[in-house]
Amino acid sequence: MKLPYSQNVSAKEAPGIRSPIILASQSPQRKILLEQVGFFVSCFPVDIDETPLCDELPGDLVVRLALTKVKRCAADLQKTANVGERIPARVIIGADTTIDLDNTSLGKPLGESDAMGMLNRLAEREHLVHTGICALNRTTEKSETLLVTTIVRFGCISTEQAKRYWDSGEPMGKAGAYGIQGLGAQFVAHLSGSYSNVVGLPLYETLQLVEEVS
Repeated sequence: MKLPYSQNVSAKEAPGIRSPIILASQSPQRKILLEQVGFFVSCFPVDIDETPLCDELPGDLVVRLALTKVKRCAADLQKTANVGERIPARVIIGADTTIDLDNTSLGKPLGESDAMGMLNRLAEREHLVHTGICALNRTTEKSETLLVTTIVRFGCISTEQAKRYWDSGEPMGKAGAYGIQGLGAQFVAHLSGSYSNVVGLPLYETLQLVEEVS
């Protein structure tokens, strides 16, 4: 049986390890960020409905989705025979990120025209990057949630620049049609707040949550 999570090295082999944790996501960026600060990460992605509720603000949306991901992950681990025992981590981390432009969430582009439209709307303007984080202790069932926001300002983006960026393949699958950790950095004129938050997971705040529930 193929397990729905990735585990490349044993915890004993991982240098500078803090503690093993479960990431309720298949995001390679979030996994890399957590490993960067010494966590041994087991990815256990979950499938949830990410449709915003009626009149739900972007910040409220990402906090709700982060909590939903963690709860679903914990429930799935309990139902999947032997998997829970094979993942020694007590803490589950869930996160969701969105781009907030004028209180409207910009999700992942559906195609080229959608991505070009998003980049055009973001050009020469400030937008907010919200990440909702949830940490849950599987043993005590204690959980904590947090919203982290970063202000990002884009410079001018020409049609040619946007088209070249789309052709690179990077915007697909990225909220707001850009990735700051890649070629999308060329559009960022100013940033105020957590850089790792824009990548997908604010590290400082996430470490605080893990400590609170551990």
